Amino acid sequence: MIVAVGCAASFSLGLYAVLTRREIIGILVGAELMLGAANVQLVALGAAGDGVGASAFGLLVLVVAAAEASIGLALVVTAFRRSKRTRVDEFREVAG
Repeated sequence: MIVAVGCAASFSLGLYAVLTRREIIGILVGAELMLGAANVQLVALGAAGDGVGASAFGLLVLVVAAAEASIGLALVVTAFRRSKRTRVDEFREVAG
């Protein structure tokens, strides 16, 4: 029960960060916080049950979180090198 409340609070903080931040790094941190909270909840559910299905899905979430972090940071570095900006609302075009 206490794990579920902590995960819900952590997920809510991540969602708040994604919705309110204007810096790209802050948005990525919020997304990582949300993925981490979901992963902790999956591991807790896996420990309560047979542990195979939820643990495998937890491993998948870890892989997706690592891929999201690496691709997101690569996009941030590329965007900063091209336009010297890191705020989301300053970007007028996505491609080109």
